[in-house]
Amino acid sequence: MARGSTRPTSRDVAQAAGVSQAAVSLVLGDKWRGRVSEPTAQRVRDAARRLGYRPNLAARNLRLGRTRTVLLVVPALTTEFFAEVYTGAARVAAQHGFGVVLYPSPEGVGPARDPFASAQAALDGVIASSMAADALTAIRGDQLPLVMLDSDPEGSLGAATVNLDITDGICQVAEHLLALGHRRFLHLAADVPSWTFEIRARALAARLADTPGTTLRTARAPISVDGALAATETALAAPGPRPTALVCDDDKLAVGAYKAARRAGLRVPDDLSVTGLDDLGLATAIDPELTTVRLDAELFGERGMRALLAVMEGRTPEEGDIPVHLVVRGSTAPPPHD
Repeated sequence: MARGSTRPTSRDVAQAAGVSQAAVSLVLGDKWRGRVSEPTAQRVRDAARRLGYRPNLAARNLRLGRTRTVLLVVPALTTEFFAEVYTGAARVAAQHGFGVVLYPSPEGVGPARDPFASAQAALDGVIASSMAADALTAIRGDQLPLVMLDSDPEGSLGAATVNLDITDGICQVAEHLLALGHRRFLHLAADVPSWTFEIRARALAARLADTPGTTLRTARAPISVDGALAATETALAAPGPRPTALVCDDDKLAVGAYKAARRAGLRVPDDLSVTGLDDLGLATAIDPELTTVRLDAELFGERGMRALLAVMEGRTPEEGDIPVHLVVRGSTAPPPHD
């Protein structure tokens, strides 16, 4: 629409799509199935997007008695990963007439103050990362329709869980390093009490145990460059044969490991191979570029939102972990000859 023109209405959308206003209401209210054909519904969505139409949610909520608002609870936004999770969740939510409020736990991980006077009165559902699960108690989110991300399916608070296949990602890392000839491993583990990090440690230990002659040591660090630097320096200076491969729980930890290696006079990857996990922007900003596991954060958010919609509508959410894959770059090579 031309600049300065009035806000587009549902009548404008109906005209552009060649349908009735009632059909527009059904489609944008996600009540069209069985009443409007899929091609017609898509035509309405395309017209609404083209015109920049936004439903008057305030008026509709008064009629529905619902806020059509979902809360996404994540750790503090220290990387772009959870920003991309939000992007994916918000995209699916918008298609169904929902808004997403992003609530980063202020301390990163742990209890959070109630962002609403009464979460149950203000929200229709919650999507939460297990890394910020303690925040749920404070906002009483565990009493709402709840989907957990990165969470143990056996012990989840949520009505559904959505997970990335982190176990397979770690196995891909281990297979790659073993194939290069590495046998002395150091696991730079995130010092965060979360299921997603526990399964990384279990998967790495289990896979390496299957290969005779391997050793595995563990160093723990907070997810920060300085924390990883200090933990890696200490580990590299420990007595005994030095590890030749360093498996990091997170790309940010890998950056700290690079710095520690250089301070110790070691070259990556000639003396020490380093791997990460996430494939954040910084994975290609460091030199050499980082071999890491790519996690599709936007798809993660989309699946989380779809699962919550299913829970709220009494349907069974899609099952199965989201596949991940190893991206091999310049930070890994065969180990040096002893």
